Amino acid sequence: MARARNGEAISSQRRSRPEVKKLRALYWEAKRGGDLATWRRAKAVSGYLIGKKVIGLAVELDVTRGSINRWLQWYNALGADGLRTTIQSGGKSRLNEKQKQELCAAVEAGPQAAGFSSGMWTGPMVGDFIRKRFGISYHNHHVPAILHQLGFSVQRPRKRLARADIEAQQIWLNKRLPAIKKKQTPVEES
Repeated sequence: MARARNGEAISSQRRSRPEVKKLRALYWEAKRGGDLATWRRAKAVSGYLIGKKVIGLAVELDVTRGSINRWLQWYNALGADGLRTTIQSGGKSRLNEKQKQELCAAVEAGPQAAGFSSGMWTGPMVGDFIRKRFGISYHNHHVPAILHQLGFSVQRPRKRLARADIEAQQIWLNKRLPAIKKKQTPVEES
């Protein structure tokens, strides 16, 4: 990879016709696809290549100069593909497939089947189960992400009084509450 000359952020290799053509293609692909981040990066690099200053591009695109410089470095190192939006894969799971299946079965069976006294799973309880069963410790804030990856979602039970009169509640919601809402306070005119 050729280095850029002093005072320039992009080497002559990245200024070649084929590279600029790839950059323009990325610009239009991002614009048509609605990928604002990639479009903005391609627009910034294109602007720099036609002679616009970094500070002017930062104002025009409403980003910091540091962002523009970082995008120019990405383009110089990797070409147009360096400007694409990518999703980071994250680390490798410490639970293997068999353990994940066993965890799913345990969550579906409920916490009482796993030896807990509560009738509802909590994140710390699942983390405790994983630590005791598989010897793997996860931070309590990461446990919901693991459960989400396994297809579970957060469920919150509705709170209802055991001896509540359901019919009386419905009457109140359907008749009394609307009557209260309809009452208007008179507005004084000045």
